[in-house]
Amino acid sequence: MTLPPHVEPASPQLPVVELNEITRIFGKRSILESVSLRVEQGELFGLLGPSGSGKTTLIKVITGIDRADRGTVRMLGTPMPQLRMLQRFGYMAQSDALYSELTAKQNLLFFASLYGLSGARRKKRIEESMAVVDLLDHLDKPVSAYSGGMRRRLSLAIALLHEPALLVLDEPTVGIDPVLRQSIWKELLAMRSRGTTIILTTHVMDEADKCDRLGLIRDGRLTAIDTPEALKAKTGSTSIEDAFIVLGGGVRA
Repeated sequence: MTLPPHVEPASPQLPVVELNEITRIFGKRSILESVSLRVEQGELFGLLGPSGSGKTTLIKVITGIDRADRGTVRMLGTPMPQLRMLQRFGYMAQSDALYSELTAKQNLLFFASLYGLSGARRKKRIEESMAVVDLLDHLDKPVSAYSGGMRRRLSLAIALLHEPALLVLDEPTVGIDPVLRQSIWKELLAMRSRGTTIILTTHVMDEADKCDRLGLIRDGRLTAIDTPEALKAKTGSTSIEDAFIVLGGGVRA
């Protein structure tokens, strides 16, 4: 696999993301319980689980937005959180972190400066990222005039902007129409083929089927990790949804 010059591979001996016995507690409630996970170079890894299962908290711990109460997190061999890792990964949250009073282009320029982009490459990446999410004709429109779906698409463009080694996406296609969702997935798969590692959360079963591996999460615990086909075969299921019900503890095999 050939990597573009901007994608720095992790050491062959090290995973891109490594979690060891991660526990996160809010009050008296354990949101994550002893979660261990390795995500390898160039892998598209999906986290599948219902609302409240701990997916978003796990994503925040991986990216350093939140700290675990117990356990360790490493990204590209570096203990997290580390501010200097900001330029090594792209992150799209469930809630859009946009400046509504600015235009889309001004938002992109702001985040480009955080990522260290400038000059011709900055201009090129802004245009390419907005083309992926079909917003190139809306660059100069204030974000306050964007619909909810357009805001989601702009947030994804920002995450793609600096072509990071690791892309972390929390339900990236929620509120996006089926045709554009297909286009976005085409780009994600192309990025994966170029060596970008992608971690995403989803509720959508056909998206889960596109992942190299899935982590099924329920009540803060990973109940299974494997390829979609292996999970279906292991449970005698014809769909990921049925496999999740069995492996997630809703129904015993």
